[in-house]
Amino acid sequence: MKGQNFLIAALAFAFIIAWFAVINVDAVQVNFMFTKTQIPLILVILASTLFGGLIVGSFGIIRQFRLQRTVRSLEKRLAELAPPSEDGISGASAHPVPEQATGSAE
Repeated sequence: MKGQNFLIAALAFAFIIAWFAVINVDAVQVNFMFTKTQIPLILVILASTLFGGLIVGSFGIIRQFRLQRTVRSLEKRLAELAPPSEDGISGASAHPVPEQATGSAE
């Protein structure tokens, strides 16, 4: 459900940006510090949105890789601290399950 909500929000945002860009088609002067040029405003809006999305996405990817690396190192540390039991499951996660009472008295 979370992924679906994110996709709907992303599509709504893309639609709003596209609509905003289409209604702003006049040429504007853009100063690149060393030169000035006339570019349609639609290109400026779309390029700014694209570059902003790429920057935010790259930060998200970097954060995801760091979190995965942290999880791997913590799992490795946990495996070192908890020796494996007889059935091959590490001792930290292998807890005996108590047998349930059947309710019959003998």
